[in-house]
Amino acid sequence: MDLGINGRTAIVCASSRGLGKACAMALAEAGVSIVLNGRDEKILTATANQIAKDTGEIGRA
Repeated sequence: MDLGINGRTAIVCASSRGLGKACAMALAEAGVSIVLNGRDEKILTATANQIAKDTGEIGRA
């Protein structure tokens, strides 16, 4: 489904796990550049790596 958001950027709060992580993944799959936010750097890094692996997009910190 085309949401018309491809190429946009989104900041996703609490994106290291749970609903925030699911939202970040869905947005990334829709072609949105995402900025992850959370309290635990290790978990955020793991989430970013997982999203990059699943979507083929490489991010930067």
